[in-house]
Amino acid sequence: MNQHTSVAIPKPKTDERLLWDLISGNIGFGTFLVAYDLKLFPFLAEKPRTLTEVCEMLKIHQRPAKALLSMNASLGLLQVKDDCYSLTLFAEDYLLESSSTYLGDFLDLTVATASMYSFENIKKAVLSNSSQIYSGEKLFQTHEKQADLARTFTNAIHSRNLGAAQAWPELIDLSAHKLLLDIGGGSGVHAIHATLKWSNLQALIIDLAPICEVAQEFVERYSLQSRIKTQVSDMWSQPFPKADIHFYSDIYHDWPLEKGHFLAQKSFDSLEKGGRIIIHEMLYNDQKINSAVAAYDIAMLLWTEGQQYSADELSTMLMDVGFINVEVKPTFGYWSIVTGYKS
Repeated sequence: MNQHTSVAIPKPKTDERLLWDLISGNIGFGTFLVAYDLKLFPFLAEKPRTLTEVCEMLKIHQRPAKALLSMNASLGLLQVKDDCYSLTLFAEDYLLESSSTYLGDFLDLTVATASMYSFENIKKAVLSNSSQIYSGEKLFQTHEKQADLARTFTNAIHSRNLGAAQAWPELIDLSAHKLLLDIGGGSGVHAIHATLKWSNLQALIIDLAPICEVAQEFVERYSLQSRIKTQVSDMWSQPFPKADIHFYSDIYHDWPLEKGHFLAQKSFDSLEKGGRIIIHEMLYNDQKINSAVAAYDIAMLLWTEGQQYSADELSTMLMDVGFINVEVKPTFGYWSIVTGYKS
């Protein structure tokens, strides 16, 4: 008589939802960009729309329209009531041109550079420890269309920072200061909102020549010409102009640790007693576990020489060069500031 031995098959300790969340995250982001590119959000802002109306506007069949709407509703961008689709509050804040925090320029750049985040490019960057394009600074210096590139990139970063730039000046007392030096300030979005909040404050934006041209246009748009100036300067080779606040936004993450230390030391040496440094970044926690910041870290791997830092890493850097009363303040979304004083 034959004996059949049953084989015990180990059961998994977890279910597979995490895998599907990873897959859907990638597909969801691409679907969101398609909806943005097809102008779905301003169409739905006019009034709630049915599936049929969406199909007619986009000139697509019901099957893809359902999938497009369902994904964007699942992402928290759309809501459904009585078979009609409309925008959520989040979409109204960030996806409509009429909003003061509209992300359009940033999303346009994201659409234009979507291929940068391919499997092939990420793998190359991981294996080679090198960016897959020129760094922003080098790109502006060498490309024949540097002025157009500078404008596109600066406008994109401006729109991405609108919410954060309004938030941090509300959480910090700048009443004792006179002049904010916005180092590598881009459009000047942070200098603009700091001066709008603090009437005692003036600002100077320093950056490369084509970027300063764009920054000047933003300053004029906000009618702040009497309080904010721009100056062409190389932060690596030229001395910092006199100021009692040094502000850096998304600068440290462009560079390796030793270059960040160089800037911290240069700011400490340039500031007078009582001067203040403010670093505005998306920060890792001490264990470097945060999916949004980790994704930004991969973007830095693809685009720059740098990386995202933790609050402890930047705080230690500031204290190492002599800054005191160093503190970290969460400000808006995933953004924080790290600040300290020169004694």
